[in-house]
Amino acid sequence: MPPLRQPAVAGSFYPSDPKKLSEELKRCLDFPPRPKKTSIGVVVPHAGYIYSGRVAGELYSQINIPDRLIIMSPNHTGYGVPFSIWPRGEWETPLGKAKVDEELAASFMNQCPLLKEDEEAHQFEHSLEVQIPFVQYLKKDFAFVPITFSHLRFEQCVEVGQAIAEIIQKSKQPILIIASSDMNHYESQKIAETKDQLAIGQILKLDPKGLYETVHQTQVSMCGIIPTTVMLVAARELGATKVELVHHATSGDVTKDYGSVVGYASLIVE
Repeated sequence: MPPLRQPAVAGSFYPSDPKKLSEELKRCLDFPPRPKKTSIGVVVPHAGYIYSGRVAGELYSQINIPDRLIIMSPNHTGYGVPFSIWPRGEWETPLGKAKVDEELAASFMNQCPLLKEDEEAHQFEHSLEVQIPFVQYLKKDFAFVPITFSHLRFEQCVEVGQAIAEIIQKSKQPILIIASSDMNHYESQKIAETKDQLAIGQILKLDPKGLYETVHQTQVSMCGIIPTTVMLVAARELGATKVELVHHATSGDVTKDYGSVVGYASLIVE
């Protein structure tokens, strides 16, 4: 029987009741209608929906979601191998089961020797899981490839990004790359806004090396630096020409505690 991943953070990061989850997603996605954009990649946050759901939702409400997705996230738990894929089966959320794109996953494993099959790295990771209900709410049928990273050198990010671009170029169907990342963590609102803008500025310039170096040199605690760097490498290879900042906020905007906040940003790469 193909593996079924059970939800790890339903009831904490988002409601475990399907009706309440749908209501929460409706709230997060409630923005004035705009023409849908066809994007190569996106950056979206992954905190509890009460904190970052509207930042993610504003982006999801603006894009066309294709049938095939690559969802990349950081590994917060420390479990499993540093660069891992869940290559088959389904992931369950309160809204139902989402299919893993086994054909696309197999292409990744053939194309990218760094990538290892490992369920343990994904079992309790929240940052990828919280993206799936958004997609389920907006699109009935889709398949996705889940990938987590702990750390890669920049040269390895380039290798992975180029492999992703090559796979997408060979595909006969559009594939969206979703990079899951929060921004700076647990500093004051003022510091968070300054550090977040350093990272966002490099993303807006479509500069993966600039982002990677800026985050490390200025100590921006952006947890999804690796998936975001990889996405930018792939997007450049695929001909991306512009990036739009959709929404930037912090947890302080919700809690009104500005002494220690987490930053959230959503960006569309076209």
